[in-house]
Amino acid sequence: MANKRYASFFLFFMMPFSLLHKSYPQSVNQSSDEHQILLELKKHWGSSPVLSRWSSNSAAHCNWGGITCTNGVVTGISLPNQTFIKPIPPSICLLKNLTHLDVSYNNISSPFPTMLYNCSNLKYLDLSNNTFAGKLPNDINSLPALLEHLNLSSNHFTGRIPPSIGLFPRLKSLLLDTNQFDGKYPAEDISNLADLERLTLAVNPFVPAPFPTEFGRLTHLTYLWLSNMNITGEIPESLSSLRELNLLDLSSNKLQGKIPTWIWQHKKLQYLYMYGNKFTGEIESNITALNLVEIDVSANELTGTIPDGFGKMTNLTLLFLYFNKLSGSIPPSVGLLPKLTDIRLFNNMLSGSLPSELGKHSPLANLEVSNNNLSGELPEGLCFNRKLYSSVVFNNSFSGKVPSSLDGCHPLQNLMLYNNNFSGEFPRSLWSVVTDQLSVVVIQNNNFSGTFPAQLPWNFTHLDISNNRFSGPIPTLAGKMQVFIAANNFLSGEIPWDLTGISQVTKLDLSRNQISGSIPMTIGVLARLNTLNLSGNQISGNIPVAFGYMTGLTVLDLSSNELSGEIPEDFNKLMLNFLNLSMNQLTGEIPTSLQNKTYEQSFLFNPGIYVPASDSPQNFPIYRERANISKDQSGRSIALISAVASIMLLVSAMVGFMLLRRKKRIQDHLSWKLTPFHVLHFTASDILSGLCEQNWIGTWKWQVCSEAKLLIYEYMENGSLHQWLHQRERIGAPGPLDWPTRLQIAIDSARGLCYMHHHCSPPIVHRDVKCANILLDHNFRAKMADFGLAKILLRAGDDESFSAIAGTFGYMAPEYGHRLKVNEKIDVYSFGVVLLEIITGRVANDGGEYYCLAQWAWRQYQEYGLSVDLLDEGIRDPTHVEDALEVFTLAVICTGEHPSMRPSMKDVLHVLLRFDRKSNGGILQDDICDETALLES
Repeated sequence: MANKRYASFFLFFMMPFSLLHKSYPQSVNQSSDEHQILLELKKHWGSSPVLSRWSSNSAAHCNWGGITCTNGVVTGISLPNQTFIKPIPPSICLLKNLTHLDVSYNNISSPFPTMLYNCSNLKYLDLSNNTFAGKLPNDINSLPALLEHLNLSSNHFTGRIPPSIGLFPRLKSLLLDTNQFDGKYPAEDISNLADLERLTLAVNPFVPAPFPTEFGRLTHLTYLWLSNMNITGEIPESLSSLRELNLLDLSSNKLQGKIPTWIWQHKKLQYLYMYGNKFTGEIESNITALNLVEIDVSANELTGTIPDGFGKMTNLTLLFLYFNKLSGSIPPSVGLLPKLTDIRLFNNMLSGSLPSELGKHSPLANLEVSNNNLSGELPEGLCFNRKLYSSVVFNNSFSGKVPSSLDGCHPLQNLMLYNNNFSGEFPRSLWSVVTDQLSVVVIQNNNFSGTFPAQLPWNFTHLDISNNRFSGPIPTLAGKMQVFIAANNFLSGEIPWDLTGISQVTKLDLSRNQISGSIPMTIGVLARLNTLNLSGNQISGNIPVAFGYMTGLTVLDLSSNELSGEIPEDFNKLMLNFLNLSMNQLTGEIPTSLQNKTYEQSFLFNPGIYVPASDSPQNFPIYRERANISKDQSGRSIALISAVASIMLLVSAMVGFMLLRRKKRIQDHLSWKLTPFHVLHFTASDILSGLCEQNWIGTWKWQVCSEAKLLIYEYMENGSLHQWLHQRERIGAPGPLDWPTRLQIAIDSARGLCYMHHHCSPPIVHRDVKCANILLDHNFRAKMADFGLAKILLRAGDDESFSAIAGTFGYMAPEYGHRLKVNEKIDVYSFGVVLLEIITGRVANDGGEYYCLAQWAWRQYQEYGLSVDLLDEGIRDPTHVEDALEVFTLAVICTGEHPSMRPSMKDVLHVLLRFDRKSNGGILQDDICDETALLES
């Protein structure tokens, strides 16, 4: 019915002009006629914020909202944002002096209103931001020739723009952006609009085509918006004639080549948007476009450095250069710009430090420089003018303390400093209610220290402090908190009992701390929680049945704690994608819904956990009672597992090397320069004394050249571990290695890998850990060797993309075979294989019917449990059997299929030290990772 009413109104207003004119006889004065016409408009369009105040009792319609009169007659109607739905009525053109019509930002849905052809004096027409649809009429030039402003943007017009659009001799503003025009736009016809000052064709699906060179004739243009319209090729030189431009927006097209010099030297240009193209080359070094206020050339392929000329743009407020390939340092002069408010340079290859004066001389509000190679300290005055609301600097090499200006920086909302080398105490004021805007703090993987207040501010929503050195009790979390990650710190005490205030939290990670006590029953109120990780703590007691109410939980890790009792039957209600309850003291039957392949490794090393023998044979054979495992061995498993959880630390160092230079003669000792990068136990003289024909072991010959670079390794008398395990007869070994020697070799090798992973900054992944790369000195002390495939990670624990698969068959982790994005856990896997070789005497690719040794070991453990038959004949001495079997268990853990389930190398080393009768029992030390376990070179 509503549509029929609209149709009747439409027919009424479409009646012939002569019939309509009868409603307003000539004898009535013009003012009275206009008054009546406006009241009819109100009746047609209905009530609205402005029309509701048009009163029939008031003859002074020139005072009505939205009406402009000149000399007592109506010349303008401006009714934006009035929620109009019905079409524009033809009677509006009875206002013979109407020059200005604006009905933008309404909901008018109709074809283009051709009835406006009758508005003979119309100069300004704004139909933008409605839902007009269909094609523009080919005779659109039937609109008055006086038209100066035509705005049809943000509608649903389709089809081609008719050539007649270029037949308005006085048109100064043509806005056709944000529609659904397709085909080719009439560039030649538009270029005939000689007086045009504003042109927008942006956000239309035109056919891809080169930039229209004809637009160079529009020399009066001040505003040119041509983004997102499939322009290809390069910017033509003909556009350099557009000397009046104030705004140039060519963003989100397919443009390429270099950004022309004339753009960077344009005298009147203030707003430049070129982002989202494929521009290449360097930015013009001689920049003279000093009136620029905003620059966005992000998301291109620009190279070179940031020109110093940017520091001369004293009106610049916004500088966006992110997602390019820019290198070098940021000009210090950028820090002196007086109006700079927003600078975004992330995802480039910038180096050096930030400008020291940045933030001190301008109302800086946003800083984003993440994913670069920047270093040094953050500028002290970042929030000097108390305007900074966001600081995003992650994935760099910044160091030092947080700038003092952030202390009490009230507008600050977002602080993302993670994956850097910051240190010192984190400003306690940032945890207080003083900064009542701060809601996101992401600072993981640094060296921050400090404690929390008893309660965090209410406004916090996302807090990640993992892999730092925070200590003290866990704070009471804020009511808006959604994500709280505090893994791998020194937090202690119990989990706060009152969790009712954080019912919005979705992720809670307190793993690898020193948390004790039990899990509170109130955990069940966290109905929105989907990820909970409390692993690697000292939590005891039972698992609360309240977990059964947390039906949104998908990831649960409670491993490496001291939990006891049975797993609640309520776990049958959960739909978990990941579950890890390993390394606890749980007992009883595994809940029925968890007795499937998905959770096969979820309950390892819980001595009393089982699946009933009556169940089908394929269900969890590993959790059935095994006659060949003694109770003593089970007890030792508990001791082993509790040791696996420890703390990951990040410190810095690198594998050293020597540079030897020869200036006169090779035999001249004084002509060689030795550059050590860590403590060495030999000198240049020691090296040179052995450089003779008799010690020539390779095919490389000495040459009398101007310079030679040599990589020198220390001599390891006993060769490789591989030879002593698998080639004893070939090397004439008197017998197999005994258990204490094998254990010491394992510990030494673990020390070296631990140093690479945890004490190098950034961490180093060896990528080719194997017995052949573990060399033995005269006392059978082991050192890791052959770093030819080693790679530097951006950050510990982060996956890194490698261009090719590296390593040796039998030692390569399974994830390496189907993706090239891996982390240091591939070394843990390889080391686990080395442990299996040490224990079993088998070679890495000897898995029998299985794929490799690691798979063989897992199946043996799963089906038969721990048995002396697993051990190499040389280490079956009853004195050491239990230790050897526990190390076998550790090897199985290291070679787990899922990287997240493998321990760190520091964890592995910590466990191995428990079996070393000469050590202190594996008590955690900061220096157990040791660079001396790396082959000196």
